[in-house]
Amino acid sequence: MSATFATVASAPSERRASAETPRRSGLSRIRNIGIIAHIDAGKTTVSERILFFTGKIYKQGEVHDGNTTMDFLEEERARGITIKSAAISCEWKECRLNLIDTPGHVDFTAEVERSLRVLDGAVGVFCGVAGVEAQSETVWRQASRYNVPRLAFVNKLDRVGADFDAVVKQIREKLGAEPLPLILPIGKEKEFRGMIDILTGQAYLYDDSIEDPRAALRIEPAPEEFATAIARAQEHTLESLSRYSDPILHSLIEGTPLTMGDIKAAIRLATIRNEVVPIFGGSALKNKGVQLLLDAVNDYLPAPDDLPPARGVHPDTGADEVRPADVGGPLAGLVFKTVTDRNGDLTYIRLYSGRLESGQYIFNSGKRREERIGRMFLMHADEREQIESAQAGDIVAAIGLRETITGDTVTTREQPILLGAMNFPEPVIAMAISPSTKSDKDKLGESLGRLAKEDPTFTCRTDEQTGEVIISGMGELHLEILVNRLRREFKVGVDVGAPKVAYKQTLERPVDVTGRHVKQTGGHGQYGVVKMRFEPNPEEAEIVFESEVVGGRVPREYIPSVEKGIRDSAALGGRLKFPFVNVKAILVDGSYHEVDSSDLAFHTAATLAFREAVDQAGVVILEPIMKLEVQVPDEYMGDVIGDLSSRRAEIQEVATAGHLKLVRGRVPIAEMFNYATVLRSQSQGRGTYSMEPSCYAPVPKQLAVELIEAITKAKAGK
Repeated sequence: MSATFATVASAPSERRASAETPRRSGLSRIRNIGIIAHIDAGKTTVSERILFFTGKIYKQGEVHDGNTTMDFLEEERARGITIKSAAISCEWKECRLNLIDTPGHVDFTAEVERSLRVLDGAVGVFCGVAGVEAQSETVWRQASRYNVPRLAFVNKLDRVGADFDAVVKQIREKLGAEPLPLILPIGKEKEFRGMIDILTGQAYLYDDSIEDPRAALRIEPAPEEFATAIARAQEHTLESLSRYSDPILHSLIEGTPLTMGDIKAAIRLATIRNEVVPIFGGSALKNKGVQLLLDAVNDYLPAPDDLPPARGVHPDTGADEVRPADVGGPLAGLVFKTVTDRNGDLTYIRLYSGRLESGQYIFNSGKRREERIGRMFLMHADEREQIESAQAGDIVAAIGLRETITGDTVTTREQPILLGAMNFPEPVIAMAISPSTKSDKDKLGESLGRLAKEDPTFTCRTDEQTGEVIISGMGELHLEILVNRLRREFKVGVDVGAPKVAYKQTLERPVDVTGRHVKQTGGHGQYGVVKMRFEPNPEEAEIVFESEVVGGRVPREYIPSVEKGIRDSAALGGRLKFPFVNVKAILVDGSYHEVDSSDLAFHTAATLAFREAVDQAGVVILEPIMKLEVQVPDEYMGDVIGDLSSRRAEIQEVATAGHLKLVRGRVPIAEMFNYATVLRSQSQGRGTYSMEPSCYAPVPKQLAVELIEAITKAKAGK
């Protein structure tokens, strides 16, 4: 087996020729890729090094210096985190890379979701010390949902406690992936000085004393002491590939030699099919391993025409439609992002088929509206390069689309298609805001509308009883940054209240009720009667409506009004104002009047039925539960776990990552306000934590009673 591989590696002249990226043209030259990871794993640093080594920038920016290309917003540079995904194009060895750097903080998970929906491949970045962390699992699941092929880059291999093999094992065990390591690190922790390319047997060594990172790399035969490890790794690589590649399997059985092209083709095909995840590594901050990663992006991640056609439905008939990646095909593109801008909102579009020209009219197949493309741009982070046309495989931004927003399909009226939209999580936290002055009041509504158009996980509403404006989002940081944007970008002065949990509620038990709306006031009256069965439905997150009416007891034309009445009532949330979920509503029977019945009458009857069901069945208040991961030095573990227990946390695992302890579990978000300050105090600033939404669960009965009493008192006080 190893002899078969050695046939490749023993001929340097053949190796150089076959390993070289073949000259490509058109769609096959394009790589639409994203960088995804847990917060602080090094995504932005990896992105910055990619831009440097591809020649896109000539001076490397650093996150800690607040001067990176990809994190260009004032908030991003001040906080040292990515808030918005940034797109940029660069070139590496015959391929054009359209690169998107995504946030790692769970509060901005919508940015990851919409980026992965339109990307062809992704690079998952993992910290060599912490390994697979909480948000690593989240973004990995998001990529799996859209079948995005991935590479992995184990970063920070020069840090104390870094362990390449341990991270590879975690990728297999925690992410359910089939890792295919294609490097061997040379040295550990502070002695880390490079890596060996398993396929070629070449060593990539870096000289830290050379200032120019491009000149610091030298490639030479691997040190002799690695010969056994290389042979073992090559054998493992072929064995792994043989499970997915018939040519590799036949070669192993028959003992025939393989070319480098054979092996790379097998890795590429298995990667595109999501059967394996090639693993690379290095230290992006120290410029180590980035060139090998770039070669891997070219060699193993798909071009637009390597993937199955985009799928959708005809907006009128519902028939299945496909759009292969074809420049000459009918126009099909998906809007995945909208950015507010004083010179006109930027609408980001991924084109799957056809061509798009400046000035062209497009058909929004979901809204059945035509709009005109104004100007188009290739985006380079916060800089724009105006272009006149774009084609299948491109990611562009357009100005001029007023009604087309995230999730909409851009197509033509003659050959329409409706592409699958994106799913975004529900907000879990809310706060009241009010304008500081009368002039601010005039600007607040418009500014909130623009933010909501840009961010699908941000919502705002006006409380009908108090008149307060309630904004909701994914966490304290999310809302804090949105408020800062109102003040800085939109010049709106606002006062804010304390954050509040986005509770929901469901029915406690099944109930049968009747809703009657019968009024006679002279002339036409109002007549609508519905008999309903309501029951808890934990299998479905939303309200489920069914009709069992027979014999025309409720005419078919009024049934949609009954459903709307139920859904509107559930959204309003009754006296507690918490939306209802996990409820099945069944229309069993009813009656109508030939003259006095109307849509309004049946809508009102359904509203009354829902109100009666809530009174009879009782409610269960549901609170958002978060997955939690805390990293802290061992000496502070007792205080941290004791504090978490007092916050109703359910500790599920305590593990070790280098010199740190990891505490994983679940905790109600209601107990975690200002936790960052508490953790810093408990660990002398050395502890960190992350959370992500997990599920909704019933509030303990005593706490529910206290919550209802507090709401009742607050209403009475007003």
